[in-house]
Amino acid sequence: MKLNGNTILITGGATGIGFALAEAFAKEGNDIIICGRREQKLKEAKSKLPQIHTRVCDLSKEKEREGLYNWVKSNFKGINVLVNNAGIQRMIDFKKGISNLTDGENEIDINLTAPIYLSAYFIPELLKQKESAIINVSSALGFVPIAFMPVYCATKAAIHSFSLSIRHQLRNTSIKVFEVIPPTVDTELDKGARDERGQVEKGIPPAEVAKATLKALEKNEYETAIGMAQNLRMGARDNPEQIFQSINQ
Repeated sequence: MKLNGNTILITGGATGIGFALAEAFAKEGNDIIICGRREQKLKEAKSKLPQIHTRVCDLSKEKEREGLYNWVKSNFKGINVLVNNAGIQRMIDFKKGISNLTDGENEIDINLTAPIYLSAYFIPELLKQKESAIINVSSALGFVPIAFMPVYCATKAAIHSFSLSIRHQLRNTSIKVFEVIPPTVDTELDKGARDERGQVEKGIPPAEVAKATLKALEKNEYETAIGMAQNLRMGARDNPEQIFQSINQ
């Protein structure tokens, strides 16, 4: 996959892994579009990278997903890369019942439904290009779940499965399907939950994920586990019960 001359849409691109990807792709000479729910964060991102294009969009809402697609289709005819990065993470205790699940943002809508729908919207556009790609950001926790974040982990496992399936469907087309599997990354994803748990290790910098992603694209490595995610993925295949118990002690 060529690293320059692309038109790239990155969801959740104003902060964290998404913004690190925007920076890395911009340095390579690509046209970058980012979207996010928080207008102020998008403005801050644009102040750092004035050449990027921004769009306020709540991907949990179908009308806004459709609006994003129509806006990109109308304004960026050469769109050839979709990065499904946006995600949220919540601790949910099912012993507390339905209120604990519904009293907060919907991880399924943002982490899973949105990437599936955006892929369906944009694949016909990507097929028009000589070379194109979908990049799905999953997680090591999609292979070995942490029990106090059950929905987040389930959505990331589903993203892994979805990536396998659409990669197979698109195998004879111009679209390459990549999956990036980060370990814990030092972002605002969990909104302070790591501090609440007393977790000292905050994870690798987002720039490391971006660097590994571009390297994978260049080499056409379709499934890339980064850092400790490699160990979790391997453990999930070789000794799933032991590694599950080890991270859920």
